[in-house]
Amino acid sequence: MKRDRLKDPSVASYAELGEYWSGQDLGEIWEETEPAQFEVEIQSERRYYPVELDLSKRIAETARKQGITSETLVNIWLKEKMDQTAA
Repeated sequence: MKRDRLKDPSVASYAELGEYWSGQDLGEIWEETEPAQFEVEIQSERRYYPVELDLSKRIAETARKQGITSETLVNIWLKEKMDQTAA
């Protein structure tokens, strides 16, 4: 269920809201705030797999050249391989 996160009708967008809060000091109005409750759904999970040192270095270098993290590169490659295997 999606809820309207912009409850103040005078705020038309998240950009406006961000602009407003970038110029405010929450400490000055802390007593006027109310506790918030929300749920967080974690969509990812970390698992660690051993990788040979030389291979790890090659992955890191390739990722650096592409401007992404090693984790991202490995996830891209594994997804591609899994998609090929499933086909």
